[in-house]
Amino acid sequence: MRQALSRWADTADQEQRDLRRTHGSAGELAIAEAPLRTPVTLQGTLRSVTLMPRGGVPTLEAELDDGTATVTLVWLGRRRLAGIEAGRALSASGRIGLHDGRRILYNPRYELMP
Repeated sequence: MRQALSRWADTADQEQRDLRRTHGSAGELAIAEAPLRTPVTLQGTLRSVTLMPRGGVPTLEAELDDGTATVTLVWLGRRRLAGIEAGRALSASGRIGLHDGRRILYNPRYELMP
């Protein structure tokens, strides 16, 4: 019982439950269940947004979380995109690939959510 209460009171765990509740509506594809190399549309909240150089090219990276897993969104050649900021909910479309063991969507189409 004490373990169950401790797990329930854990803020990180509560955050993940809230994200699953918010982005896990019927018919939505969960990030954890999204297949590789197949067109997908995922919804979640941006955990972080970082400017990372890749091969001398500016690259904007954002971590999308829906409470089941995360996927890294990468926009090559971009320093910033309007509306892309940590804490923002969005829908992203593209094909998931693997790079260094991380699930990544390169240059995804995106739509900001209210």
